Amino acid sequence: MSELYVEAAGHCLDLARGRGLADLLLRNVRLVNVLSGEIHPVDVAIADGVFLGFGDYPAREVIECAGRYLVPGLIEGHIHLESSQILPAEFARLVAARGTAAVVADPHEIANVMGVAGVEFMLEASAGLPVSFYFMVPSCVPATSMETAGAVIDAKAVAALLAKHPDRLLGLAEVMNFPGVINRDPETMAKIAAAQGKKIDGHAPELSGFALNSYIMAGPASDHEATTPAEAREKLRLGMHLMLREGSREHNLDDLLPVVNVHNSANCSLVSDDRHVIDLLHKGHLDYSIRKAIAGGLAPLTAIQMATINPARYFGLKRRGAVAPGYRADCVLLDDLENFTIKQVFLAGRRVVDEAFTVTAKTLPGNTVSLGPLSEKSFALPASGSRVKVIGIVAGQLVTRKIVLRPKCSDGLVVSDPERDLAKLAVLERHHGSGRIGLGLVQGLGLKRGALAGSVAHDSHNLIVAGVNDADMLLAVRVVKEMGGGLAVVADGRIRGRLPLPVAGLMSAEKAETTAAALALLQEQAALLGAVNEPFMTLSFLALPVIPALKLSDQGLVDVDKFCLTDFWEE
Repeated sequence: MSELYVEAAGHCLDLARGRGLADLLLRNVRLVNVLSGEIHPVDVAIADGVFLGFGDYPAREVIECAGRYLVPGLIEGHIHLESSQILPAEFARLVAARGTAAVVADPHEIANVMGVAGVEFMLEASAGLPVSFYFMVPSCVPATSMETAGAVIDAKAVAALLAKHPDRLLGLAEVMNFPGVINRDPETMAKIAAAQGKKIDGHAPELSGFALNSYIMAGPASDHEATTPAEAREKLRLGMHLMLREGSREHNLDDLLPVVNVHNSANCSLVSDDRHVIDLLHKGHLDYSIRKAIAGGLAPLTAIQMATINPARYFGLKRRGAVAPGYRADCVLLDDLENFTIKQVFLAGRRVVDEAFTVTAKTLPGNTVSLGPLSEKSFALPASGSRVKVIGIVAGQLVTRKIVLRPKCSDGLVVSDPERDLAKLAVLERHHGSGRIGLGLVQGLGLKRGALAGSVAHDSHNLIVAGVNDADMLLAVRVVKEMGGGLAVVADGRIRGRLPLPVAGLMSAEKAETTAAALALLQEQAALLGAVNEPFMTLSFLALPVIPALKLSDQGLVDVDKFCLTDFWEE
């Protein structure tokens, strides 16, 4: 123990005894105490960025809180920052005002494009901000062998990253290749072994019975993919930490709330997974989930525990997630508890202000989109059978349905059929210029005309495009390529909107408000073509071959239930 630490600790110990002046006293609050499970009146003193204790301490500054509620700073337990489409400093600026004090993120989106360099960039870009950023080392780069990623992070790279950044890399991120775990794939098991002694997050949609037992036995300790009460209850019974997800596209909170009770709530957390910039600006972050949970019948104190002390304990974040002596002084002053109406946010004892999130310019990673030669014929689907397998979108969920039907054909080719809400879907490998294209059909996107395209396509982030005619699909792809990554809407041979995402084809370098406005205009243009709500996020997950039932990669159609590539035509 260094002399400097002893001196600093001694200083705080003296202040906690009332010897000297605290930096700040929050007088007359009603503390939502997530440790004792009660709400009680108290004065709270802060010094050197930590809570000193409760009582009427002498202080340099006193804030009269007039009986307002005080809750701990919120902690996000699972999110992909890249899905917000803004850089970490901008993300922090938005969520800090919403009460978020710490974030545990999985950077596997940028890692699938850039590899270890992407992880290092996210660490650098989020360092030194008022919001604390922790990360998990991606386990799924690539997520499967049935798609083409831009990079590889193997077990040796996992071990090296964990050793290099032990304080900010907390463990292994969601192990998405659950068949690889169950079947003891050597590389998957080596990644888990490299993270022994650290936290290992899970990802096991619809996994049950003996297969789920085996998966948990291997090490994954949490799950955020439950979509039904029965699935959530089974995972809780088997010891998993249940993460109730409420994202921009994935709305699972209402369905899972009935599972949470006074006896198991300590093993539950609220998470976002994916939340885009428009929702962050206008709906909020974890504060939104808390409001929704309370409106759904959860006790306010329980909801707040699930966004503070519960994730702190699950991830081993010492002295975070509560208001108590020695804990970091992250707290939120509320005008109203049930509506979670925020009056003021304090991070490490300081008021949150925009200026605190100004960071020095960092070198941003560039991005190129490498595609083979393209023409309208690149999207041709020759007719060679009577029935085809179609990806069926499920509203508000990441899971899809496998639909088998007779396609519409013209001149020996399968074509889109807007009357049945059938659009053509293509995934183009964009990292290595292989020219590989996976083709299929999707039902439920809502397109009546035109095409949508983007370089955001989970998790390998190849270029994905959906449309009702090949000419518009080709134009949309070319627009994304010319931008070096981004989102595009086209119709009738005209560009209706675009959003450049130059940072790895995933994020904008602009201010959050600028990016949000551009995305909103893009969504408006997509809606004019008939597209469903959140069309680009919906589109992006149609390429994710680790969530049932049917998905599309650059290598072709993927039957996720059987975890193999499958033919477009039904036998």
